[in-house]
Amino acid sequence: MGFPSSKIAAIDLFCGAGGLSLGLQQAGIDVVAGFDFDEACRFAYETNIGAEFVHADIAEVTPEQLVEAWGDAKVRLLAGCAPCQPFSSHRRGADTSEEKNWSLLRHFGRLVVATRPHHVTMENVVRLMRMPVFAEFVQTLRDSGYAVDYRTVHGPAFGLAQSRRRLILVASRVGVVRVPNPEPAATGTSVRDVIGGLPALRHGETDPDDALHKARRLTPLNLERIQASRPGGTWRDWPEELLAPCHRKSSGASFQAFYGRMEWDKPSPTITTQSFNFGTGRFGHPEQDRSLTLREAAMLQGFPRGYEFAPKGVAPALSTVGKLIGNAVPPPFGRAVGEVFIARTAA
Repeated sequence: MGFPSSKIAAIDLFCGAGGLSLGLQQAGIDVVAGFDFDEACRFAYETNIGAEFVHADIAEVTPEQLVEAWGDAKVRLLAGCAPCQPFSSHRRGADTSEEKNWSLLRHFGRLVVATRPHHVTMENVVRLMRMPVFAEFVQTLRDSGYAVDYRTVHGPAFGLAQSRRRLILVASRVGVVRVPNPEPAATGTSVRDVIGGLPALRHGETDPDDALHKARRLTPLNLERIQASRPGGTWRDWPEELLAPCHRKSSGASFQAFYGRMEWDKPSPTITTQSFNFGTGRFGHPEQDRSLTLREAAMLQGFPRGYEFAPKGVAPALSTVGKLIGNAVPPPFGRAVGEVFIARTAA
C-alpha cells in the first residue's frame, strides 16, 4: 500500500529539545508538532525544529489535539520517547512500580488506539524490554492491527560517536516494517571526529563565539585529579591522596569510570544529563584539563554544532541545558527510523 504523492506528517510526544524530531526531519518527514510537559524545552524545540511546541501532560492530551495537529495529512506518524527514569539502569534495585511515569507508555498506547496513525515509533532504554508495561504496549499495537518490530541498537552503527545502546520500536498498519540494522559506520564515530575541531578551553572558560562551549570550573582537588588521569584510565592511576571516599570502600570497583577521561579515537560513553560534571562519569576531555562542555555533549549526542538551546545573550544554565541534552533522542536514530517509514510509505 503506497502513498507516492504524500509526505509523512509526524507528531513527537515527549519531544524534549527535539532530537527525535530533528532526525525525522533529516529523513524527509514533516514534523508538525511536539508535546512535552517541560516548558524548558520550548525554545530549543521551536527555534530549531520550527514546529509547534505544545506544553502538556501526555496523560491529559486528547486524541482530538493530535488530529488537529496532523490536519489533512494523508500519512501520519506518532513518535515519542516516554521518560525513562523508572526503567533506567541507574536505578537498578529500586522499587519504581508506583511511579507516575510507568503510566506514560500506556497513554502513548491510548493515543495510538484512538487516532490510528499509519506509523508509530518509540525509543527508550534497553531495560524497558524486560518490563510488563512494554509487553502490554506491544500487544496493544498488535491488537490494533499494527505490524511491530523492536530491538536494541548501538550508536556507532548509526554514525553516532557514542557507545549508547537503546531500544527502538517501529510499527505500521500499512505493511511490515523493520528496525534499521546498519553495518557499523566507518567514519564519524570517534570523539575526535566530532569535537576535535572545537576551540581549546581551560576549565572555567567560555568560547566567546559560543556560550554553550563553556567548561565548568573545577575545584583545586578535581583539577589535580584530571591532571593525574589518562584517557581511558581510572582513578586507580591517581596517587593515594587524590582518592575520593567512594574509591576507598570495598565497593569502589563500581565507580571505575567516575572522574575519567574520554579517549580521542573511540566513541564517548553514554551522554547523561550530568555530562558537564567530571565527577559523574567518564566526562573528562581527552587532553584538556577540564570536563566536557554543553556544546561537546550535544555534538556527541548527534546534534549539529549550531543547534540552539538558549537564546543569544542568555547564559545557558548547566543543569537545565544538560538535562535537555542528556534526555534527548540522538538525531541519527531518528533519521534512520524516518528513512524506514519513508521507504514503507512509498512501497
